[in-house]
Amino acid sequence: MGDGDRERVILVPGWLWQRGAVSRAVAAGLAAGVFFGVFVLVESGSWAGAVVVFVVLSLFCGIRTARRMDLIWPAAKEMAYADRVAVVRATRCGEAVDDPRLAPPVVEYAGALRRAAEDDRLHRPLVLLVTALAVALAVYDTLTGETGETVVSWLVAVLLLADLLWWPRRREHLLARAGRAEATALRITDRGCATGDS
Repeated sequence: MGDGDRERVILVPGWLWQRGAVSRAVAAGLAAGVFFGVFVLVESGSWAGAVVVFVVLSLFCGIRTARRMDLIWPAAKEMAYADRVAVVRATRCGEAVDDPRLAPPVVEYAGALRRAAEDDRLHRPLVLLVTALAVALAVYDTLTGETGETVVSWLVAVLLLADLLWWPRRREHLLARAGRAEATALRITDRGCATGDS
């Protein structure tokens, strides 16, 4: 799996991991399509443009997100829905799983989140540069652009600023909880191995 396949996967919310492959693609695709379609509508006032962006990005983002999720945690495809839900919930909350056989998937999922976070950190300088450019563009549009352009420019700038300032703290809290769940799962696994050897 290349770095590009893990990039930003840590941003995927827990409830999306709990769904099947098709459901993940539909949910992620619709979210992206609606989000960017509204941006196009506000900026240009064109319903046709908004519909085109909605359809294209819904398909592209839905398929790409589902594919990335399958690559970063391949074992999830083979798990029953209830097991996947239990693993995701326990890992993201930093808790122990009730079923000892789910301890190895907790370790796998925690590791996947950690690898995705490392890729996320590597891209922070790029995010900083893009954020600076977005703020500069928003200021320029405020001075010279139309209302729709100004609104969209500032929305993009605010989202990028949130990604730059708010997300790293959120990510570290998530990783700390995943680390606790992983440590507990490893103890459960070790106890199981010790029992099996005796």
